This record gives sequence, C-alpha cells and structure tokens, in this order.
Amino acid sequence: MTTYFADSYFWFALAIPGDGSHARATQYAQASAPLITTAWVITELAGGLCKATRRTAFLRLHDLMSRDPYLTIVPADQSLMGRGLALYASKPDKDWSLTDCISFVVMQEHKLTEALTGDHHFEQAGFVALLK
Repeated sequence: MTTYFADSYFWFALAIPGDGSHARATQYAQASAPLITTAWVITELAGGLCKATRRTAFLRLHDLMSRDPYLTIVPADQSLMGRGLALYASKPDKDWSLTDCISFVVMQEHKLTEALTGDHHFEQAGFVALLK
C-alpha cells in the first residue's frame, strides 16, 4: 500500500468542512492508507487554527492524529532541522518555507513521491501533489 506524506494543507482541509479540498481530503483519510507527517507540520496547523473559533477543531484533530495507527509523526529534532535548513539555504530562488523543506527531506528519506497537499511547492521539489 502506498504511503503518503500528509502536509498541513491536508490537515487544514480535514479540519475545515468549508475548505475546497475537504471532500477529497476526507476520502484519503477514510482510505486508511499509511501517512507520514512531521511535528513541524502539526505546529504549522496549530498556528493556522489558533483563533478561538478554530482552536477546538485543532484539538479534536490532534487527538485523532495521536490515536491514528496509520499515522507516523516524525518528531522534531536538531538533525532533521539541520537537514531542512540546508535545503532551505540551497534554494534561494524558491519561496519554500522551512516546514516545506523539512517535509521534502522527510519525503526523500522515506522514499515518498506523493503528498496530500495542493501546495505547488511540492511539485517544484519533484513530488506529486494529490489535492490539486
């Protein structure tokens, strides 16, 4: 079975029913396919859902994430941060965030080619964005 990288784009789509990618993200979530994400993606998600009206949605989603047997959360550590920073520094012509760069490193290290995202930066980095 294919393992997918789950970007914050995917998690936002799941958390927000009115999001244009909600239906497609829900289909992938219900497929019970193995997913990989990072602590940095979760931090990005929490930041995006920090308003009082969305905070509960994040907490519910985070609870589901922490109990999901199909989800691997790559922890934040200095080594991975360093590899992400190295990629970030090596691409001065790109508008990639540090979280994106860390995600790309994780995808490369886990030999993943497909991401649950609509972010074109993943395509620029040579991956398939499944929610476009």
